[in-house]
Amino acid sequence: MSVESHQANIAAVVDLIASRIKQDQRTVIAIAGPPASGKTTLAEAVVEHLNARSSSSDERPASLFPMDGYHLSNPELDSLGLRDRKGSCETFDASGFCVALERLCVLGTAHDLPGFDRDNDCVVPGAIRVGAHARIIVAEGNYLLLDRSPWREAQSHYTARVFVKAPLAVLSMRLQERWRAQGLTARQAEARVQLNDLPNATLVLKDSTEADLVLEHLVHDELEGVPASS
Repeated sequence: MSVESHQANIAAVVDLIASRIKQDQRTVIAIAGPPASGKTTLAEAVVEHLNARSSSSDERPASLFPMDGYHLSNPELDSLGLRDRKGSCETFDASGFCVALERLCVLGTAHDLPGFDRDNDCVVPGAIRVGAHARIIVAEGNYLLLDRSPWREAQSHYTARVFVKAPLAVLSMRLQERWRAQGLTARQAEARVQLNDLPNATLVLKDSTEADLVLEHLVHDELEGVPASS
């Protein structure tokens, strides 16, 4: 995908947001898609675009709300026997995400949200600040549109839904590159992708609810200055 196509995707999401703005509560846009589809890069770019004219960080109109901040901790996953399945839908605090989402919908409220440190493989409490002036929340994550509880119930809070799709072959290639960059051997990366990441991606592609806007995946190698993300 060219830089022009990437910008066109950003513009399409921004236009969707503009058409759905709410006055009595925050506007919440959900950007979902399989791992390595480019949804995180897209969400971050949309927030950056919406905040471009703001001179103060406390008055920025848009904030990011990443699902990755609700990963269960590694000790919790070990106790559940799910460490090897980290990233699957059952390894997230879905209820915690839903509670935070409901609170975020209230205008004029400030929140400190968790982020995720991919390099250290851990949640970072309070990494993301949502200021009281924020009127637009851009939520992003694999399972935001998943057609199962409690993700299904959370969707009543979304003002609009965006889905970033990609072929499994492309996702496999990009996921293996990601794991190798984090120190895994080629064989380890391939096994990790085949046993965990691709089943997760297949679930997202097959069992997500209908979106208002469907976009093609972002091929980051063709986007100069755009970092690879999920």
